[in-house]
Amino acid sequence: MPSQTPLRPPRGGRRVAFAGALSAFAVAASAVNASASIAVSSNWSGYAVTGTTFSTVSGSWAQPNARCSASAVDTTASAFWVGLGGEAGSSNALEQTGTEADCLPNGTIRYSAWYELVPRASVRISLKVSAGDLISASVSVSGTSVTLRLSNLTTHMAFAKTLKLSAPDISSAEWIAEAPSAVTPGGTNVLPLTDFGTVRFSKATARSTGGHRGTISDPNWSASRIELESTGSAGGPRPFSPFAAYDVGATRAIPTVLASGGDAFSVTYREDTSAAAQTSTA
Repeated sequence: MPSQTPLRPPRGGRRVAFAGALSAFAVAASAVNASASIAVSSNWSGYAVTGTTFSTVSGSWAQPNARCSASAVDTTASAFWVGLGGEAGSSNALEQTGTEADCLPNGTIRYSAWYELVPRASVRISLKVSAGDLISASVSVSGTSVTLRLSNLTTHMAFAKTLKLSAPDISSAEWIAEAPSAVTPGGTNVLPLTDFGTVRFSKATARSTGGHRGTISDPNWSASRIELESTGSAGGPRPFSPFAAYDVGATRAIPTVLASGGDAFSVTYREDTSAAAQTSTA
């Protein structure tokens, strides 16, 4: 792991190769598929639900195969996770666990697993992850207790831990592919996003503190479909705005609309601004 000062961004803390959180949302805009609105983020792509308080979030994904180049100038990173909290701009907490796929400048691919309870720094866990492995994750909150579970269903290995957090955020639930961040001499920067191809999330469900369990599209809460658009190279988060306002070199991660059951979608890495990049099927 590179020796870096732990991040303390507004809504996250991380070291290079670990996942973190920055302000994730723009103002919701047009309807997606009658149940989800669309938002633009500088570092998140996927879905979030709000409108009630949540006790549990869970989901599965296949670890993507990172596409790394030995001629790259910068380290790139991508993280895939489920979590509670962190959606609101005023939030000071986020409870999450997931995996990561990073590319070093020499072309080396590095896969890892981690958890993070913002505002604390993220923690790498000793769960081996390889491309193609089926991952299952959940985060549950009860009072000040946070239980994190991450399982590699391919290797039949699992991690579970319960920790205390003085003020967990349970106002949202998320299923996210992220461009993580790092602290550098120039400040907090969103790292260039690793080309992860496509990651598919499935079995995406949440449970409210009232005991109701549902998928992303459940009418008991409101869903947002988040599209990532970041700078084409390393640099700080860019202001939220429509895609058309950004330069052609920007990197994107585009989620599909939800599958018919409301519990599955894919996120695809993109480097262009063409209309074809707006994927429309799960």
